[in-house]
Amino acid sequence: MARMFEIAALEGSSNDYHLLPVTERQLRYARAIAERRSLAIPEEAQRDRRALSAWIDAQTERGSRFERYPSGKQVAFAERIARLKRRQVPPECFRDKALMSDWIDRNRA
Repeated sequence: MARMFEIAALEGSSNDYHLLPVTERQLRYARAIAERRSLAIPEEAQRDRRALSAWIDAQTERGSRFERYPSGKQVAFAERIARLKRRQVPPECFRDKALMSDWIDRNRA
């Protein structure tokens, strides 16, 4: 039975059976980016999930100014460790996720 579907897919008139359809959420995000930057989303990217993902990545390559900041979960975990150990998390750790990670690793156990 599965072999019949494979043969039907290979013999079908469409050559795009391997393309994954774009998700609605992905398309909404791409449209928001396009609107903000006054860009057009390429036709091929609107049909193929991988192509749209690549387009989104290309448009969002510029890093956010908060890119280096630690995540909220990382900060919460560090603050919990600090309370348990009765220590302060150094202020510079709140501006750099690598420093925060190092501080957590040194103080976790």
